[in-house]
This record gives sequence, C-alpha cells and structure tokens, in this order.
Amino acid sequence: MTIADIKQTTQGKMDQSIASFKHNLTKIRTGRASPALLDTIHVEYYGNHVPLSQVANVSLLDARTISVQPWEKGMGAKIEKAIRESDLGLNPASMGDLIRVPMPPMSEERRKEMTKIVRSEGENAKIAIRNLRRDANDAIKRLVKDKEATEDDQKRSETEIQKATDKHIAEIDALVVSKEKDIMEV
Repeated sequence: MTIADIKQTTQGKMDQSIASFKHNLTKIRTGRASPALLDTIHVEYYGNHVPLSQVANVSLLDARTISVQPWEKGMGAKIEKAIRESDLGLNPASMGDLIRVPMPPMSEERRKEMTKIVRSEGENAKIAIRNLRRDANDAIKRLVKDKEATEDDQKRSETEIQKATDKHIAEIDALVVSKEKDIMEV
C-alpha cells in the first residue's frame, strides 16, 4: 500500500463517517415532520420484523404531520402499534386506511435534551474522524519504518491528512450548529 492509497482510503472513510453522521441526524426529532423520522421503526409482517418503508408509503401531509399509507388492509393496526411503542414519543391516529402521525410541539426541556443528543452524536463523529487520522498516520509510519517511504513523505502526508481531518471536523461542527438551530426554531 502506498501513501497515496492510504490518503485516498482515509479520505473515503472520513466521507463515510460524515454521511453516517448526517443519517443519524435525520433520526433526531426537531419540531418539524420528516418521513426519515420513521426509518427506524420496524413492523411485524408475516412473522418477520421489516422496516416501515417496506409495508407502507410514508410521506408528509403538512409541515407537522406525517402520513403512513399501508399497502395491505390488515397492516394499519400493526403499524400504529409500532409507531406508538417506538421511543419517538409519537401518537398516531387512524383515519380509515390512512394513519396520521402529528408531531407534538416540543417543550423547552425536550429541546435541550435533543440538543445534548445532537452534540453527543457530533462528538462521536469527531472521534471517528480522529481515529481514522491516527490509523492513517500509523500506516504511514509503518511505510517509513519498512523503508518504503521517506520521512519527508511522512511529514507531508501527515500534514495533508491533518488538513482533511480539520475539514471534516469543521463540517461536523457546522452540521451540529445547523441541527441545533432547527431544534430551537420550531
């Protein structure tokens, strides 16, 4: 493995960490409705637990209401139960075939709790990025030790990896600030 391979691999893994962090942020509830909020909910379907999106159409009715349209008639009650029992604090209401999931307004205490969760997720993402930096630097040191790269190459590469790390951490900070703003606005 060359230094270029190490840098490229590290960059890719850092980008994946950011993507994973963004995905985790979509699951954290703000006051607004988002179909992604129900992605974590699984429903029993013929003895198997499957994601809600595989048994129903999930969409927005308005800014504060998610609609869930089951594809089969008998699934309504199971979907409603799964949403109610999730840790999201939602109370779905059935209207014939359609299930409406209104987003309750968040209390100040709940907003602060959500902000802490967002910061914690951000810190975990930063730790993952720093671990990737450490692993890349260790791999480059091994190359120098095995005389496959020079110490100048090592210094240059560590500087470039640090710049990539700084860029990704700044992106995480920006995402955290943006999500906190969303939580506090609504």
